[in-house]
Amino acid sequence: MTEPDEVLDNLAQVSFAVMAQLSQVAAAHELSLTQLRVLGILRDRTPKMAELATHLGLDRSSVSGLVDRAARRGLVAREASRDDGRSVRVGLTPEGRKLAAELTAEVARVMAPMTAGLSATDRTRLGVLLGRMLA
Repeated sequence: MTEPDEVLDNLAQVSFAVMAQLSQVAAAHELSLTQLRVLGILRDRTPKMAELATHLGLDRSSVSGLVDRAARRGLVAREASRDDGRSVRVGLTPEGRKLAAELTAEVARVMAPMTAGLSATDRTRLGVLLGRMLA
């Protein structure tokens, strides 16, 4: 296997392992993986619905359904946008913030074994490289 093939193969394998871990965490809280993503996105922002749709790579009607389900659980709330009266922003409720914090801690715990064999320097380097890939 050539180096680029090995990088792609390892990247795919890590991706599958991460998705499996995230899916298990989500399922343990009766959430879909996409709902987990929504809570993660909303931890530090209150986007307009269209922005949330772009973040998730979904159409607005799909995001509307996701937000409706999360709102029924008391995790998110919609509010009129202050800068654009036609837009709606979505944000976490106090219950949603609590669950998002729990999920963040749980994800960190289940992901820790994946990087446990790396030195602190390697973990930092990995973080930088992953950040570059996502930029």
